Amino acid sequence: MYYPYFRGKQNELITIRENAALLNQSKFIPIIEPVKEALGGLTKSLAAVVEAEGGAIVIVNPFHGDHSHNAENIQSLFQNEFKDDLNISPGILLMEDVAVDDAIVLCDDFEDRKVTLIHSGFTKAKLLAQELGDKVSEIRHVFLEDNCGKLYQKHFKDAQRVLLRDGFKKRTNREHPPLEFFSDLHATYEDEGMQGFGDFLIVGNDYSETGGPAYAVAIHLTFIDPTKDDEMHIHHFKSIRQDDPKDPAGKFAEALDEMVKDVNHPDTKILQTEAVKEFLDLHNRGHFPGLGYVKKLSMKHHIETLADYFNLNK
Repeated sequence: MYYPYFRGKQNELITIRENAALLNQSKFIPIIEPVKEALGGLTKSLAAVVEAEGGAIVIVNPFHGDHSHNAENIQSLFQNEFKDDLNISPGILLMEDVAVDDAIVLCDDFEDRKVTLIHSGFTKAKLLAQELGDKVSEIRHVFLEDNCGKLYQKHFKDAQRVLLRDGFKKRTNREHPPLEFFSDLHATYEDEGMQGFGDFLIVGNDYSETGGPAYAVAIHLTFIDPTKDDEMHIHHFKSIRQDDPKDPAGKFAEALDEMVKDVNHPDTKILQTEAVKEFLDLHNRGHFPGLGYVKKLSMKHHIETLADYFNLNK
């Protein structure tokens, strides 16, 4: 159903670990592209997913980060730590420069598991489908919408298909509008002929190793609007001060004040998730947990919001 795409940075992995039970209860399957050389955080998160009896897709040939040139350590996880955990499945990232033969070899290397192909800039869809033959319908196919049009997708029409849309527009925090449309794919993926959908949560697909100085601090909270056919929108609650990178704690307090005003308003459409409750507690205590923690809470809120939506619409 829902396939959130995470890059394997620390707070992304902690988000998966802390929400493993909710992900499983909601039948959500995270896709993880490991980007850090150390795999301890990834291993802990996957162990939490296994303990919760859930599933996850781990990309075995990352394009970004420390494993982009040698992913043997990631691939070895499937032969060692998680050799008996078939719900931890391999994902193969198909970028523009991936050769068809290399994609086939990777599929064969993991023939004992459910393989997911993540189509992201790859151009030889017809040839790949031909080479896979009958196996094409045994594989899950995830299409990054910006890279895969309808003609591309049709070559895999008999398989399980997932459409991944990036609803988060990457900008500096100062440039975000207060409110904007995020996505309607959670409500329309079946109309697209898909069996599931995904997104990049409140992080976006654009990858960077480190963030720049935060001239403005922003809290990004998604919500589903029943008055607009259940479209998902996103609030960007921003600090008042935006002229220099000083005092992130004080700027977080300013953004948090704006958020609290909205969520406490009787007409708010923001769901009172556990993440929102923690934001409210931070406000009451006047505590700044760090910008990474703030992002983690926003990701948790996004997952909780979608879990609630599908629970209500069963």
